[in-house]
Amino acid sequence: MRILTRRERAARNRSGTEGQSLVEFSLVLTPLLLILLGIVQFGFIFNSYITIANATREGARDGSIYVYQQGQSKAQNDAARNAAIRTTIQNSMNLLSPSAPWFTTTGTWSQTGDTFTNGDLTVTYALPTGISQSDARVGQTVTVRVRYHQDLLIPLISALLPRDAGGRLVLTGEVTMVIN
Repeated sequence: MRILTRRERAARNRSGTEGQSLVEFSLVLTPLLLILLGIVQFGFIFNSYITIANATREGARDGSIYVYQQGQSKAQNDAARNAAIRTTIQNSMNLLSPSAPWFTTTGTWSQTGDTFTNGDLTVTYALPTGISQSDARVGQTVTVRVRYHQDLLIPLISALLPRDAGGRLVLTGEVTMVIN
């Protein structure tokens, strides 16, 4: 029987455990990457949500302080107020794309009663109780609703979230303000 040297004994002990750390690393790496990618994707979604909420608030504020033009009709003033709201929202989107397919608006508005719709933008005027009807809409509320279609970059994460027909997550911002 041969006596092993210290170096040979260390080499024999090491050879049985060398692959174990590689296997453990590969088992831990997959869930760790999924968590990291999920954090990145939800960071993008949260940024878009905050941006849309702020843009909607700015649009509603712009609609609430719109100065009524006496020489124009109520319909013309509504069209001008709605155009100002749309422009403010598009200018407030910062790094988000204010164009189709993420945010769709056109040159024409469809009207149903006091609700005006232009693609992903809806403006609704409401007359609260106790307020008299006027052409200037002073005292009425304006509700601005914006829908934004956020791209989902991580396929596994996007499979878990609701999506529209284009495969995008729909984020909604809605704000109501009183017209001054």
